[in-house]
Amino acid sequence: MKFATYRNGTRDGQLMLVSRDLKKAVAVPALAATLQEVLDDWDGIAPELEKAYTALNNGELSDAVEFDESLCESPLPRAYQWADGSAYVNHVELVRRARNAEMPPSFWTDPLMYQGGSDDFLGPKDDIEMADTAWGIDFEGEVAVITDDVPMGVSAEDAGQYIRLLMLVNDVSLRGLIPNELGKGFGFFQSKPSSAFSPVAVTPDELGDAWHDNKVHLPLLSVYNNSDFGKPNAGEDMTFDFSQLVAHAAKTRHLSAGAIIGSGTVSNKQGTDHGSAISEGGVGYSCIAEVRMIETIRDGKPTTGFMQFGDTIKIEMKDAGGNSIFGSIDQKVVQYKPE
Repeated sequence: MKFATYRNGTRDGQLMLVSRDLKKAVAVPALAATLQEVLDDWDGIAPELEKAYTALNNGELSDAVEFDESLCESPLPRAYQWADGSAYVNHVELVRRARNAEMPPSFWTDPLMYQGGSDDFLGPKDDIEMADTAWGIDFEGEVAVITDDVPMGVSAEDAGQYIRLLMLVNDVSLRGLIPNELGKGFGFFQSKPSSAFSPVAVTPDELGDAWHDNKVHLPLLSVYNNSDFGKPNAGEDMTFDFSQLVAHAAKTRHLSAGAIIGSGTVSNKQGTDHGSAISEGGVGYSCIAEVRMIETIRDGKPTTGFMQFGDTIKIEMKDAGGNSIFGSIDQKVVQYKPE
């Protein structure tokens, strides 16, 4: 199944069931008003939603409308939990190499994860409002899962059964603020503003053969200022799969239905020490910081700047037939002006 949330003047929006081809959508108020309601009673509501989804795809619902991504909030406009991992250790390794720091062996066996703000997500087409470009505005293309209730201490072997939905993420980062925050020893806060998620969240079966081993084996496409920037495969070089990430998040706490767990920046090794841009025949990158790391390792200093006002980023994933699976995150950086 595929789900979206339309803006309707309330904090949690209106749940919409979306057709597989992203062309039609229908509200299902008799079953659930919001996506969180579905997640709170997945076993009770999902079977009836499956029937409606089949009817929608067959063109049998007279109240279906044209699906409009511009009306979408993030599928969960706010969530009880947003925890972002760093499953692509290649990305972490590059960060440390760029500053001549040793890579702790534990990074290959124990995931990194931070707890982000989840009370005010951006919509997939919302502007990224920032007061100052000196903060080092960057995008981060990621994949995320939404869970059912997850019991504390669940094993990595069993955690995958609690994954209900997948979506894409732009985990906006302020690179200029990160060093001082990490230096205090308490981790990210101001340097991780509101994230945006894809217009549509999908059940794992919608990915077909591309979903196996608790990974999405498809390229994540990033288009920066209308130029192809990245197409790394989200299933490659993923050191920790989503089952492992969910288990890590639940080691010392129960996770409530609707918890969102992110993969971290999708990053491929590309068979070289330094990676390779799309223009050089490689698969490119899912954030600007990684390009700057490559430049630092190769040239001694970075030359690519971070995002400026007016810059745009589009993040999307397509199936083997070239069809968009989640719709697209499509955002522009603008200057924030307090009222």
